[in-house]
Order: sequence, then C-alpha cells, then structure tokens
Amino acid sequence: MGIALRTEKLTKRFDRLVAVDGIDLEVREGEVFGFLGPNGAGKTTTLRLVCALIAPTSGTAEVAGYRLGVDDAKIRAAVGILTEQPGLYERQSAWENLVFYATLYGLPTAVAAKQAERYLRLMGLWERRQEPTATFSRGMKQKMAIARAALHEPRILFLDEPTTGLDPDAAKTVRDFIVALRGEGRTVFLCTHNLDEADRLCDRIAFFRHKVIRIDSPDELRAELYGRATEIRLLPAPRPEDLARVRAVAGVREARFENGSIIVASTDPLRTNPLLVRALVEGGAEIAYVTERRARLEDVYLRIVEEVVEGGEAHLGPPDERRRPDAGAHDARACRVHPRVARGHREQAPRRHDAPPTRRHPRDGRARRRGRRHQPAERARHPGALLGGARGARPRPCGCGAGLHRHLLPLPLHAHPDRRAA
Repeated sequence: MGIALRTEKLTKRFDRLVAVDGIDLEVREGEVFGFLGPNGAGKTTTLRLVCALIAPTSGTAEVAGYRLGVDDAKIRAAVGILTEQPGLYERQSAWENLVFYATLYGLPTAVAAKQAERYLRLMGLWERRQEPTATFSRGMKQKMAIARAALHEPRILFLDEPTTGLDPDAAKTVRDFIVALRGEGRTVFLCTHNLDEADRLCDRIAFFRHKVIRIDSPDELRAELYGRATEIRLLPAPRPEDLARVRAVAGVREARFENGSIIVASTDPLRTNPLLVRALVEGGAEIAYVTERRARLEDVYLRIVEEVVEGGEAHLGPPDERRRPDAGAHDARACRVHPRVARGHREQAPRRHDAPPTRRHPRDGRARRRGRRHQPAERARHPGALLGGARGARPRPCGCGAGLHRHLLPLPLHAHPDRRAA
C-alpha cells in the first residue's frame, strides 16, 4: 500500500502563535484517516497547508505524489476539500453549481454533467437539482459541498467536520458515502469532533493538538490503555467457583465480578475465549452470552490528552494560561509595546490611600474621580498610561507570552516606538 500523504516537520506560525508545530504524518492510500483534536488545535490550518492553500513556515509535505511548494497547482487539482463553509452560489441551482465547479476542475462538459448527476443522486438531492441552493437547509448545503469536493474524483478527499449540522438520516448518507470512497481505493482525511463517527469509519486516527500526540487504530489504542477484556454473562449469576475456573485458564491476566458478569482481561482473547467457555461449561455454568468489552473512544481520547497535559507537552486551558515557564518574569525585549511601558506594565497602578475609588463614565467609559476629573499628572503614574484612554479601545495581548495585559491599549502614533525611531 502506497503513501498518499507524507509531512516532514510541517510547521505554521502566525506571528508568535504556533498553529502547527512540526508534524510528521503518513497517510496510506485507500484508508480513512481520522484527525481528532479540540477546537483551536490547528486541524483546519493543517488541512489548508497540505491542500496548498497557505504556505508553511517551515517543513515540507508530499501530497498525492506532488511536492508542497513546488507543485502546488497540481496538488490543488489532485485533492478535494470540504471547508467549514459550503461556499455555494446560492442564486444558482444545485445542478448549475456542480456543473460549474466540475468545469473549473477541467472536466469536459459531458463528463461534468455525468458527475453532477452521480453525486446529486448519491446525496439524495436529485429531485431538487433545479432549485436554487438558497432554498436548501444547512444539511442539504453540506451535502452539496461534499459532492462538490468529490465530483472530480480526487485521490485524497479532505473533509472538515462533514456531518456537522446534519440530521441522523443525512449523517448516515455521508458516512455511507465515505465507506463507498474507501471501497473504491480512495483516501479520506477526516477531521471530526464526533468520536463515535471516527471509531466507526477510521482505519487509523491521530490525536492532535498543534502537534501529533498519538497515531494508531482505535482498537490498538484501546488495547494499549485498557487492555483487551471479555464479558461473560452467566445465569442466574456467576458463582465463586466459576471465577476460580476462569482464573485458572492459561492466558488470563485478570478476572473479576461486575454486575452479574465475569470480566476477563487476557493478552489474546481470540485464543483464550474458547478455553474459557469450555472450562465454564465443564463446571456446570450456564452461559447467556460472551461479548467483547470495549472502552469508548471518548475515554481513550480524554485519557491520552490528560496524560499529555500532566506531562507538560500541551495545555488545554484558555490562551491566557498557555505561558512559558518563566512568563512570571516579564521580558521587556519580547514585548511589542513601548519600552517604557514594557519595563513595568505588570506592576499594579499606584493609588493614593485617600483617593476615592475609580468609576466608569456611563457613556464613554473614561475613568473619573468622584467630584473631579482624573488629572493627567496622576494618570502618568500608571505604567500603562502612555497608551492613553482611546475611546472604544479594547485590551490586546502584547505578544510577549505573559498573557493579556488588560490595561494595555493601542499606542498613540506619537508614542509608538517605530514612529519615535522614525
């Protein structure tokens, strides 16, 4: 089986934010590859990188046999992508939309019409093909966008949350479509928050938060974290001697009672389970059923993410808490605000003991003292006072890594270090 997608230290930075941090991936041809991570983890940015829609900061990738940064036009022609927004021409009909996009991909007119009909039927939209897409529901637009991404038969199909907003029937249609694509030998790269969907569809999954945390099949991840377990239900209830017989079987690592069943952990259930059944039947036990005990993929995901957080490799808190270990000592050189402010903007503003508390003006938000205006001389004591009291200005992070400094407002032009230097 060949490699459809390979990345090497692929990185994307937006100023000081590292959205994608040196990821190494290999996606095989003909597999459904799940890409799972929390909101803001960089999943959509990764999709845009490997589809040659944005340029990486560093690293490289090979997509459908083409080199990123060298064959970008060929990459875009060889892949299909479903983004967060459907991006349809709403005044045009469903048929006109798909035929138009097919011609953009370079398909001849006859082939474009054939492909449009095929995917409209697959998505259950053939009867409404002549209606403007503005009249479609959100789920119908989502199915249209999936059809548009697949109609030129791409080698790799990138789907970003394909079942979001779909009712159960429409979601099943999309899942069946993904299974059909895999049956045709095409590769599907699936970004999703639906862990049950990923468990059912994906051959392998990657847990991702700015960097790849773990890659494996869902079953192997379960076995690694929870082991392989079997539930044996006995009627009317399991006896102590039944548990003793189970523990005596070769290959059994652990056995216990749980809710009227015996839960057995073993290294190889396929070899051990027939021996368990034989031992219990010979001991006079009445077996109701034997089934595999499967941990939920949600439990696997949460446990892996918690281990990463505790190990210090990632932090799932809000952006203000994702600070460097030495962020408590502010680095003025890394701060993109005025140097005089940078030296002391983490300090508290001095306040006279006899001064009445500050209040906000109900109309413009300017700070006032009760009975008189706040004087400029007093305001200048505050290290952030150089940033002024611009109306409507909002706090912003300065980029130094120390979090959001709520008293820092946009610099006046005359106080900006670049302007002063000029």
